[in-house]
Amino acid sequence: MIPRYSRPEMAKIWEPENKFQKWLDVEIAACEAWTQLGEIPKKSLATIKKRAKFSIKRIDTIEKKVKHDVIAFLTSVAENVGPDSRYIHKGLTSSDIGDTALAILMREAADVIMSDIQDLMKVLKANAMKYKSTLQMGRSHGIHAEPTTFGLTFALWYEEMKRNLARMETARDTISYGQLSGPVGTFTSLPMSIEKYVCKKLGLKVDPVVTQVIQRDRHAEYMNTLALIAGAIEKMAVEMRHLQRTEVLEAEEPFAKGQKGSSAMPHKRNPIGSENLSGLARIVRSNALAAMENIPLWHERDISHSSVERVIIPDSTILINYMLVRLTGILKGIQVYPERMKENIEKSYGLFCSQRVMLKLTENGLSREDAYKVVQERAMESWKKKTPYKDLLKKDRVITKYLSMKEIDKLFDMKFYTKNVGYIYKRVFK
Repeated sequence: MIPRYSRPEMAKIWEPENKFQKWLDVEIAACEAWTQLGEIPKKSLATIKKRAKFSIKRIDTIEKKVKHDVIAFLTSVAENVGPDSRYIHKGLTSSDIGDTALAILMREAADVIMSDIQDLMKVLKANAMKYKSTLQMGRSHGIHAEPTTFGLTFALWYEEMKRNLARMETARDTISYGQLSGPVGTFTSLPMSIEKYVCKKLGLKVDPVVTQVIQRDRHAEYMNTLALIAGAIEKMAVEMRHLQRTEVLEAEEPFAKGQKGSSAMPHKRNPIGSENLSGLARIVRSNALAAMENIPLWHERDISHSSVERVIIPDSTILINYMLVRLTGILKGIQVYPERMKENIEKSYGLFCSQRVMLKLTENGLSREDAYKVVQERAMESWKKKTPYKDLLKKDRVITKYLSMKEIDKLFDMKFYTKNVGYIYKRVFK
């Protein structure tokens, strides 16, 4: 079943009708090339182009007997073409058709995915601009560190998706190679001009050397690119899940009218979309591993990779399409709570200013070791007694020896933590 968030064009790419049509496109292009060489009569080519059709039902019936999908396909086409079908598949082997057609299908899927990435990037940029100055506590190891802005989170994600878009473009290029070189890739049964013609017509480049099989490092690169995209999606999903926790609750997934979060507890609003994305990322990563396993083949040519690819390539491209579309919807409808962010900042009593206090003490003459010690002591006291950090600093004789009351107050100015946001934005959104 195709996930409901997937684009319909992605589903159509992997339907049997489209796959067999791509096979037929390769076969007819090869016949055209042979005709130019005078090896197929023009009248026969006209007949082939007019009558060449296939029936998926018929292909399935034939394959049950012959146990070979390409032969079943060719038989179905031949039944429609008639005597001139003897020219179809002239000098070719199954991988010439299958690998070349697969490159076209993977390229089409890449185009959909790149469009999805661009759609997500638009939402990420919009949110980055909207929340550019929205203060949020920055956490390291899950613990309060120093304040940042929520917009920088989206800027970070935007920059990563920019890299993923470039990776996908590279992977598309890497996979856009075809080959028609015969049984072991040595052109013993057809001239090289056939391959050049077909690849040019179908918008592919010619793979310089193959063994009958286009080498699977190309496909592995493509699949690993999908895994990297899945990793980026999961990273965003995990952050969304964290932000929606009751104890944090700084942002939530959109919650539609009439939606229910739990069969047992009516109050629940669970981050189910983000959890779904986290889970699906595991499948895409696993499929990337399977693609790596496909690289070594017996004597450089067997079909152990074929059965794997029939599952992992359609599944992963469909899943990435689904994941990108769903994440885009989540982030477009995200519910953000700036007041809650302020409340959470205040929960650490101003301890996030500890580095500024320590550095100022060293600037004013105290050794770093002594500065660290006194700043940490007051920080631990603040946390234990739940007392504002600034108040304790103003009562410490060592600190007040080096810092005036005015200097201490200035160290707690929140604007300090956002002064360079504009600079970072200029680097990201050039």
